Amino acid sequence: MFERFTKDARAAVKMAVCEAQTLRSPELDPLHVLVALTRFPDGGAGRLLATLGVALDDLAAQAQEVRRRGGVTESDAAALGGLGIDIDAIVSRVEQEHGPGALAGGWRRAGGHIPFSDSGKRVLERTLREVIMLRGNAIGGEHILLALAAVPGPAADVLAGQGLSPEAIRNALRAAS
Repeated sequence: MFERFTKDARAAVKMAVCEAQTLRSPELDPLHVLVALTRFPDGGAGRLLATLGVALDDLAAQAQEVRRRGGVTESDAAALGGLGIDIDAIVSRVEQEHGPGALAGGWRRAGGHIPFSDSGKRVLERTLREVIMLRGNAIGGEHILLALAAVPGPAADVLAGQGLSPEAIRNALRAAS
């Protein structure tokens, strides 16, 4: 499958590995991939996000905040707040006891291979399906972005918070073709 990746898509996956290594994550997950896509403003995903009016820095910051919260998105935090649970207070307390980023999942020793998480694998599989549905051949960063929006989880929630549904991204891709 990786032979179908464009240069920018390969660079984004390599950057996602670097993100996971930096955070000492045990697995490469969709949030790593989402943040990696924001590092390439001239890549397919970066250009598409700019067309859709999404600031890459804002998107990366939101993804990193979700990771800091242990995967709890803004919508999750709002729902918990409705039940009287202050997720920010909980995160602050955990970080006081265990250090900054304690919920971010950095428990792997430095070095070595970082496997894709199950959700990361689902994103890659969905990427290929989306390219086929769009009658494309090459897999670009924009297709990875579409798959991130389509596979339920924290990365999809971050994108939805920016108004980026799979349909909106798919329509933008079709318009750009």
